[in-house]
Amino acid sequence: MFALPPFHDRRLSDTALTHRSYLNEHSDVEEHNERLEFLGDALLNFLSGEFLYQRYPERPEGELTPLRAALVEERQLAKFAESVGIGDLLRLAKGTELKGGRENANLISSAFEALIGAYFLDQDSNIDPVRKYIQPFFAAVVDDLAISASSDNYKSRFQEWALANTGETPRYTIAHQSGPDHDREWEAEVWIGFSKYGDGKGRKKQDAEKNAAKNALRGLGLT
Repeated sequence: MFALPPFHDRRLSDTALTHRSYLNEHSDVEEHNERLEFLGDALLNFLSGEFLYQRYPERPEGELTPLRAALVEERQLAKFAESVGIGDLLRLAKGTELKGGRENANLISSAFEALIGAYFLDQDSNIDPVRKYIQPFFAAVVDDLAISASSDNYKSRFQEWALANTGETPRYTIAHQSGPDHDREWEAEVWIGFSKYGDGKGRKKQDAEKNAAKNALRGLGLT
């Protein structure tokens, strides 16, 4: 179990925990957490890459890239968020809360990203405290993720098959998207030339593409 970062400016932490829907019911609140989420996403991508570069000096880029993706993908960030109790702290509209917003992986992972962005600003844009805060989260899960990523990198495995058997690189397209902004589902397709090999769904484009590759491999009898 981890704790929330120690904020000097409570307004920043409040904003990080404010979902867009909350503003519809509270006219006195002017800002939601999406801008902070954008900043936190960028910080987490950098810090996870730096963390992996230092932790695994012998691993090539091709192994570090999927591992970085696993560290900061929605489900993992939602687990980080749960470990600090973000679901209970989120400021949500009543309707969003009744629909299970406090347990929604997309909402709480986004709030965790926003919290990281807010903490960076709270520390006068000094990344060192943010690094110190987030590294224990990464360290707690990275070894298990490294084992999983080595056997679960469906896009890389499918690309290797495609290049070896067709000489072409797979192409991913988004065939459909549905749901509101805070709970969107994506459907991706993977093609080689004019042939579709698989499709898949996910709460993020990357997850939908990964599932499309997984289903393509399954169709080929490779998983």
